[in-house]
Amino acid sequence: MSRMPLVEPEALPPYLKAIHDATPEDNWLGRHFARAFGPAPDLVEAYQGFYYPWHTGGAGQLEPRLKELIRLRIATLNGCVLCKTVRMAPEVVSESEAAAGVDNADAAAFTPRERAAIHFAEKMAVDHHNISDEDVAAMRRHFSDAEFLELAMMAGQYIGFGRVLAMLQLEVASCPI
Repeated sequence: MSRMPLVEPEALPPYLKAIHDATPEDNWLGRHFARAFGPAPDLVEAYQGFYYPWHTGGAGQLEPRLKELIRLRIATLNGCVLCKTVRMAPEVVSESEAAAGVDNADAAAFTPRERAAIHFAEKMAVDHHNISDEDVAAMRRHFSDAEFLELAMMAGQYIGFGRVLAMLQLEVASCPI
């Protein structure tokens, strides 16, 4: 259950009401997101104003497919069900890649550049203090300096926001027994 009060849909500010109402009724995670952030609609609007252009809107130098692959891997590592179920770039990342491929990058049919990005994102998410000079040098063999910095920034914001969503517990927890 959400750790924040969920604003009733009819009381949501217009920006969040539009998000809520555009989310399918069976996607309660997405609907809870809009309701949990009811007290801070400007925060969500400003964040999404940054996020969407940089993630799939063509801003930056990295291709949307690469950003979506690392976002999905980080979603698994963060334990953010909402992040893992949302498909931000279904036209460039297949459902099998999104559902499981990113979680076993070496066994999937990713390019060496994509594998490097996924593994770097993993290390950013679980062991960032031990990223070595060798790790960075290996990344720079696959990415320009600008691309590497963009990848690191995007990975950092996926990690951070995913953890906020997981911490808010917007998912409904249930006992399987």
